[in-house]
Amino acid sequence: MTTLYLLSTGPGDSAYLPPIAQQALAQSQHLVAYGLYLDLLGNLTDNKQRHELPLGKEIARARLALNLAADGHSTALISSGDIGIYAMATLVFELLDTPKERAQNPKWENITIEVIPGISAIQALASRVGAPIAHDFCTISLSDLLTPWDVIEKRLHAAGEGDFVIAFYNPLSHKRQWQLAKAKQILLDYRPATTPVMIGKNLTRDNEIIIYTTLENLDIKQVDMLSLVMVGNSESKQIETAQKKWVYTPRGYNTL
Repeated sequence: MTTLYLLSTGPGDSAYLPPIAQQALAQSQHLVAYGLYLDLLGNLTDNKQRHELPLGKEIARARLALNLAADGHSTALISSGDIGIYAMATLVFELLDTPKERAQNPKWENITIEVIPGISAIQALASRVGAPIAHDFCTISLSDLLTPWDVIEKRLHAAGEGDFVIAFYNPLSHKRQWQLAKAKQILLDYRPATTPVMIGKNLTRDNEIIIYTTLENLDIKQVDMLSLVMVGNSESKQIETAQKKWVYTPRGYNTL
């Protein structure tokens, strides 16, 4: 049976691509992805058949990968970060769970699927700034393209009330400029204005930028489409050594 790899490439730098992902790449004849993700892999895509589909063509990407694997080609469907976190893995299973799709593509039944985990942006940013997610945390996507804003807002209030460290994926885009400002306003009702906030842009890449600020001083203009925004909880602390700033969230070990 042919394998379809749902492949995670990590945040960007090839040093963060685990050996299991490199092995899956080596075994794949066809690579399906948004073009940027393939470019970030550099020469690891040499001698592979590249299938580049733009943003907005996610369904077409997933269907193409399934069809290539069904036709006997070892295939990798590729996302950056972790493919199971706000990425393409779920779409593959949604297609497999759609009776009409299954009926039209009976050969999909014989595909072996292997999900390859990766380092997500939340882990990359946390490692850059210290230990901000050492206690309970959550992730929230601020994109209301697929999730209604009223649902996102309920989750923001729940995360605020629960005092979770929060990582905001998809904080804004060219068409979505107000959601992060609204999230900031909501969280200020639940935690101190001095709560540490970290912005990570182009994490692990050559043009990486890390910005330290506070919830009160979070400037939406400092955030772009390639950013992850992390907001500490009410216990998160920022310290500074001779080398750099660090942020950590105590778990309570000092009280034992």
